[in-house]
Amino acid sequence: MLDFNFATYTEICAELGLRLKRQRLAQAITQKDLAASAGVAVGTVKNMESTGVASLESAIRIVMALGLADELAALFQLQVASSIAQMERAQLAERKRAPSKNTHVKKYD
Repeated sequence: MLDFNFATYTEICAELGLRLKRQRLAQAITQKDLAASAGVAVGTVKNMESTGVASLESAIRIVMALGLADELAALFQLQVASSIAQMERAQLAERKRAPSKNTHVKKYD
C-alpha cells in the first residue's frame, strides 16, 4: 500500500485512480455505465482510472456514482491534537492579533 506521506502528488493521483477502478470492477460496472451514471464523459472515467487526474467535480461525481460518498466525509477534517506537544505547537501557530496603533498614543488635554 502506498504511504501517502512519502508519495508524490502524481503517485497519490495514480493510486486513487487505481482504487476507484478496483471499486468499479468489484461492482461489475463498465466504464461506459459509470460515466453515464456520474454524468461525465467515458474519457474522464478512463483518465481518472489510469492517471488519477480529473476535475474535483468529476472525481466527486464518480465517487458518488460508485456509492462511496461516505468515504469523502473524513477528508480534510481538522485533526484534534493527540498529544500535549501537538497542542503546544498548535497554540504557538495560532495567529495573534497585532496591538492596535491607538493603544500607544497618549492623549493630551
